[in-house]
Amino acid sequence: MNQPELFYQSALTAVPGVGDVLIRQLMSYCGSASEVFRSPLAKLRKTPGVGEVIARAVLHPEVLREAEQIQQRCEKLGIEQLFYTDKRYPARLKALYDSPAMLYFQGTADLNTARTIGIVGTRQATDYGRRITEEIIQAVQPYQPLIISGLAYGIDIAAHRASLQTHLPTIGVMASGVDIVYPYVHKKTAQEMLVLGGLLTENRPGIKPDARLFPARNRIIAGLSDAIVVVEAATKGGALITAEYANNYHREVFAVPGHLNQTFSQGCNKLIRENKAQIYTKPEDLIEALNWDQPAAKTASIDKSPLALEFTEEESQIMSLFRQQPEWHIDELSWQTQIHLGKLASLLLNLEFKGILRTLPGKKYQLY
Repeated sequence: MNQPELFYQSALTAVPGVGDVLIRQLMSYCGSASEVFRSPLAKLRKTPGVGEVIARAVLHPEVLREAEQIQQRCEKLGIEQLFYTDKRYPARLKALYDSPAMLYFQGTADLNTARTIGIVGTRQATDYGRRITEEIIQAVQPYQPLIISGLAYGIDIAAHRASLQTHLPTIGVMASGVDIVYPYVHKKTAQEMLVLGGLLTENRPGIKPDARLFPARNRIIAGLSDAIVVVEAATKGGALITAEYANNYHREVFAVPGHLNQTFSQGCNKLIRENKAQIYTKPEDLIEALNWDQPAAKTASIDKSPLALEFTEEESQIMSLFRQQPEWHIDELSWQTQIHLGKLASLLLNLEFKGILRTLPGKKYQLY
């Protein structure tokens, strides 16, 4: 079993019955993906959440054969695999409890760029909705955010195309493998996005779009975004699911108000009425809420300060989490970083000495 670690990380995602949370549990208990597959059955059975059936599934030889097929297909298609322990994995997602263990990416975009916006809405967009989408993207162009959407009909594809026209990077999050563009009529736009942006999914190559995969896709859009803007939506649908995830993840949510008698304005009006979204009336609403109008946000000052030059790789890993939310419990940090509690306490103390963090009661730490 002399294979690179990524091979075994791929294998973990191929084990039947093992999802994202259990993958992290196995990694935490065994120390690495390769050690999971080197562990005896008796040890695997003792892992919390793993019983006899899953332990035997992990050690079944078919899992490693499937991992080899996944990697061969990724290499052939030029698809990058990003496991959650990879430093290139989006820090915004890594901080979430239900983030994908593995991502598949094609493109050029920086997935850890300083500013991101998700723009979503109905597949049956009106001229009004498309115009507002274009106006939003033109207004934020000076701030150079990454624009995120779902490559679907309507508002999604309008957001991607407007981004390309204004030379903003844009990511399409897919409910299929990267190699299967859905709908197919958006193939040309998707190819253009590979040059300025990219395609991202948690589904391995060859997976076709399926109804159950779309809500899971929506959580990735929400998790990657600093703010979600719902342009047009009915009272039910993917855009409202994305907004719900965004609220759960403590992201900013905006909704564009619309005509009271227009079906695809009812969802936006409902979000505003129920205080689940701020009303969007002009670009300044979005820019001010995200503090983009400030000379330098607090998180940006961390990146550019002289102290940033002294960060070790593990300290940088910790700081990427504090950039997403300013307060963490030490147990949550250990879970997210996979750094042992003893070592993590020492790293946190060092960051306190640097004036970056401060200790709170209850083993919590806060960004200064």
